[in-house]
Amino acid sequence: MKLPKEEHSAPEWQAAMEALILVAENGGPTMLARIGVMRALNRHVERVFDPERKSHHWGKRKLKRDQ
Repeated sequence: MKLPKEEHSAPEWQAAMEALILVAENGGPTMLARIGVMRALNRHVERVFDPERKSHHWGKRKLKRDQ
């Protein structure tokens, strides 16, 4: 697919394209190419930490010797 010039020059897309070329030409790791493309696609999404999303597991298990 053809990208607009503004997106084509974005560093995220440059890294993704470089990883895809390495995979195609040298048989490099496909997972790195996938990660690069996903990061380029989601570059405008801000990751926000939500502490209520998952509870922590610390202190829930007790060893039998400690009881």
